[in-house]
Amino acid sequence: MSDRVHNTVQEGKNVANNGSLSGAVIAVAGAGGPAGHAALVRLAEAGAVVVGADNNPERLAEAVDAARYARGGATVTGETVDLLDLADTQAWAGRIEKDHGRIDGLVHLVGGWRGSATFAGTDLADWELLEKLLVRTVQHTSLAFFDALQRSDRGRYLLISAAGATKPTAGNAAYSAAKAAAEAWTLAMADGFRKAGGEQGPRSAAAILVVKALVHDAMRAERPNAKFAGFTDVKDLAEAIEGVWSKPAAEVNGNRLWLTEKP
Repeated sequence: MSDRVHNTVQEGKNVANNGSLSGAVIAVAGAGGPAGHAALVRLAEAGAVVVGADNNPERLAEAVDAARYARGGATVTGETVDLLDLADTQAWAGRIEKDHGRIDGLVHLVGGWRGSATFAGTDLADWELLEKLLVRTVQHTSLAFFDALQRSDRGRYLLISAAGATKPTAGNAAYSAAKAAAEAWTLAMADGFRKAGGEQGPRSAAAILVVKALVHDAMRAERPNAKFAGFTDVKDLAEAIEGVWSKPAAEVNGNRLWLTEKP
């Protein structure tokens, strides 16, 4: 159902062989956006082999190039994948494990937003779109990567969510409901890791990083007078993503890690 295109931008010695993620293989879904750009750079600088996916090959190629050359080169690849197609997502996971021998992480950065001025003005077409972007893609990546992450000695599945899932506002009913559903699905995955670990505890972990909203340099340039109060910079998000691997699986599995004030 999808037209897969391999991005062959992949050369160069990893410049962070002694980094915190040296030897790790980490996939990033939704790698073409600003948060994806920052995550690819940070993970590659930490020593990981990074495999990005996006549905926009041009945007993905830019992110891969940026990650490779940010600090003199990094081991990064990219591939266009239809994350709304379970079989396509499973095939992507299978190729990563076949090519690299392991998968140590999946960072889920697929986003999207629709809202309304009032609750009564909610358009259910927004829900139909957001359910696909924010829920269905989580279902597919989690199912596709669960077994490989469980085989890793430091597997992590990270969902980026929003504070609105905990305290929805009237105009964000569809968005907040979709985020809440994605969180619940991720927590069920975490319970799967817990049960698989038995008495020794989980080997791998699924966790949720919660932000109010994200901000990046282009947004600040477009709105120089905006405060962006409570927003998380995409570079800070990338740093927090890297940091999850420094904590024991049992400490992060099934938890919400707040990067903004709790509502």
